[in-house]
Amino acid sequence: MTGGAILVTRAAATMPGTPSPTLVEDLVAANRILVNEGVLDTLGHVSARHERDANRYLLSRSRAPELVGADDIMEYDLDNNPVDPKDRPLYLERFIHGEIYKLRPDVKAVCHNHAPSLIPFGVTGVPLRPIFQSAAFMVEGVPVFEIRDAAGMTDMLIKDPTLGRALAQTLSNKNALLMRGHGAVVVGPSLPLVVRRAIHMELNAKFQAQAMALGGNITYIDPEEARKIMAREEASLERSWELWKRKAMAR
Repeated sequence: MTGGAILVTRAAATMPGTPSPTLVEDLVAANRILVNEGVLDTLGHVSARHERDANRYLLSRSRAPELVGADDIMEYDLDNNPVDPKDRPLYLERFIHGEIYKLRPDVKAVCHNHAPSLIPFGVTGVPLRPIFQSAAFMVEGVPVFEIRDAAGMTDMLIKDPTLGRALAQTLSNKNALLMRGHGAVVVGPSLPLVVRRAIHMELNAKFQAQAMALGGNITYIDPEEARKIMAREEASLERSWELWKRKAMAR
């Protein structure tokens, strides 16, 4: 009987449509890493496109990211409906994720956060621009989503498909977006890369504000420099991911 149970478990884990344990583990780690690095607070969230079904994505049930475990990870379709809800509470702003995945087939992970250093750039009209190497992914611009343009006066939450679609359209083909008076969204072709981008976007905002406070002319990353940097964006990613994940999962 014991051997039979093991066989059933292994079969279930490799069935088409079932997310791999590695992806689930990485998504749990991503939540905890982004908390450790000061990017996610109790209300942010990060998701990953299902690696075996591009029309689904993985996201935790509504829970503080620092507490997210494997049992909290849920599957959603791109209309943001949970595949197996089990009466679990859902993030109100899950529509950010599904609508971006619909519009951007290249995107494999999405992070929505409220990093404090980013907020001023969403309300002042001062563009957030890459000031150090690791923020080169922002060189094509970081648009600001103004929810009033999409829906007038709201509670500023992206809690329906229409608002999610408007946000995804504002993001367009960019790698990141600011939400006026709310936070930010970061996307990318892999979960580890989105984690790194989210961390470095927040750092860049701090560095840029510090440089502006010093005065003088700021030398930003040039588009040609950014192109060369991004050509090897994943070259050292494994080294960072290994350390971040080990630290996060040890807690």
